[in-house]
Amino acid sequence: MTETLFDLPQVPGIPVKGETATYPIGRIFCVGRNYAAHAAEMGVEVDREKPFYFMKSPASAVLSGARVPYPPGTGNFHYEMELVIAIGAPVFRVTREAASAAIYAYGCALDMTRRDLQLSERAKQRPWSLGKDFDNSAVFAPLTKAENMMAVADQRIHLEVNGETRQDATLDELIWKIDEIIAHLSGFYHLRPGDLIMTGTPAGVGPVQAGDVLTGGIDGLDPIELTLTPAE
Repeated sequence: MTETLFDLPQVPGIPVKGETATYPIGRIFCVGRNYAAHAAEMGVEVDREKPFYFMKSPASAVLSGARVPYPPGTGNFHYEMELVIAIGAPVFRVTREAASAAIYAYGCALDMTRRDLQLSERAKQRPWSLGKDFDNSAVFAPLTKAENMMAVADQRIHLEVNGETRQDATLDELIWKIDEIIAHLSGFYHLRPGDLIMTGTPAGVGPVQAGDVLTGGIDGLDPIELTLTPAE
């Protein structure tokens, strides 16, 4: 094996209920505007022709229970509570009917967003990377294997800030369903184990500050928690 010049920081693996080994993080795909009410609160319309995506790097990942500093470069830091899909089998150009077989597990996730940077870049038709892909911006709770969870239907998805409910919806509000997302995305990528798909957030997103504690959950899955500490 070729020796590298230096070692990169290790990306955390996500715990899996019932397993001693963790799920390694490869790529993080994120579905945009997948709840109509959230799109409306952001002042945009849902594209019902096809889903669209952005990505977060594995280096952005942190596990539930972490304490992370308020990020630099923003004055409008938002939470987005989401269902995440963990891929467990390689698929390429898969059909909707076969898509579910590629799912290894489900989990709760937070897509933390520097909203002011996202919106300013969007207004200039530039990529959203500064607003979406940064340290500690992808938060993952322990995963539950698909075989141990009921099919995704009308489970409640919710988020609280300091105990006050801010997001409260059900998964049947997803515009693009799980099998549709996997089938569509596999038309552009060879999906493989280690790939995570964050499926979008419901309405109720908003700002948080240093000192805030975020908690959230989805029926049947391990809950998620994040504490914000002062900026560095």
